[in-house]
Amino acid sequence: MSGKTLNVEALQQKTGNIYETIAIMSKRARQIAAQDKLELDEKLKYFEGFDDEDDFTFNEEQENISKEFEQRPHSTIRSVNQMMDDEVYYRRNEE
Repeated sequence: MSGKTLNVEALQQKTGNIYETIAIMSKRARQIAAQDKLELDEKLKYFEGFDDEDDFTFNEEQENISKEFEQRPHSTIRSVNQMMDDEVYYRRNEE
């Protein structure tokens, strides 16, 4: 997978400070990753109480669910895209 060059000037214009923009995107990426983990845990929780007789089919279904989550873009990429598309809400704590 090749890397993608980001337009740093465009990112800086979002907040006026590149470091602030990076901090906002970092927090958003952590939120996205946490949401994905909760969603994955919720889907896999379904398989917890079953007997070992159907273990093979359940393992296959669990594997398919895990692969679906692995194919999603990384949370960092999604947070950068959301920032570029002005989909991230942030506010400053003024003194």
